[in-house]
Amino acid sequence: MSIKLTPKQKKVLELIYNSLETSGFPPTLADLKEKLGVASNQSVLNFLDILEKKEYIKREEGQARGIRILPLGYKEIGKDPLNKMAGVSAAGSYIESFADTFSSWMTLPGQVLQNEEIKQAQDEVFVIQVQGDSMINANICDSDMLLVKKTKEYKNGDIVVARSDDGTTVKRFVAEEGRTYLKPENPNYKNIPIFPETIFEGKVILNLTKVNA
Repeated sequence: MSIKLTPKQKKVLELIYNSLETSGFPPTLADLKEKLGVASNQSVLNFLDILEKKEYIKREEGQARGIRILPLGYKEIGKDPLNKMAGVSAAGSYIESFADTFSSWMTLPGQVLQNEEIKQAQDEVFVIQVQGDSMINANICDSDMLLVKKTKEYKNGDIVVARSDDGTTVKRFVAEEGRTYLKPENPNYKNIPIFPETIFEGKVILNLTKVNA
């Protein structure tokens, strides 16, 4: 059972959320110090320590501004979760890779969290927007927003985000008869071979555009 936050602790949580929503990044210690009206960075760190111990946030080691709000934190401030927006990936041929650049965030609708798979993976998910029509028979259309789960395991039939030197693409992963390849869901496109240098960014677990429709 969570321990109730003090008004100032809750304000820190709200400031983190507002910074993520408006700038795409957590606030700096200096930002928090100014907005909280405290005298030192240590005072801010004390607040962050408390929020982390109470499991409202998580701080990423080695990242100066690596603060992530956890499910309990979103619930405390009554906000829908924010998820990383990674950019655009092709539902066609490859396009330029988003190269792990997360510069903005988008709100994940509350009803999405009813899915247990997403609850368990929410610290390893991100959002991409697709471009092209190669996945239309999988009900993925041009400009759709997809929720992608980072994983190391893929099975036959998964829809994946794959990256190579040519860029990124969204395709169905096929493993059959001793061979693997990326399959479009549109007969106008050809299968794409999987090479040793192909990197899988994650698998698609939800089409957010269809959820919001």
